[in-house]
Amino acid sequence: MSPRLARLRQVRESQFLTQQELAARSGVSRVTIARLESGEVDARFSTIKKLAEALGVLPQDLLAPQG
Repeated sequence: MSPRLARLRQVRESQFLTQQELAARSGVSRVTIARLESGEVDARFSTIKKLAEALGVLPQDLLAPQG
């Protein structure tokens, strides 16, 4: 089972990035980022790594539950 990125939107918005800007930085498509943020799809580990690197955080920072 692939993990859900519970904090992706929160981390992205805290850095004042649009989905398109994150897509350009990470190489992950904007559509995929939107689907991940909405919980429509689960992330592959390679995608989590790309997004975390682009945001300057650890992969587990994107997986942590919101709270």
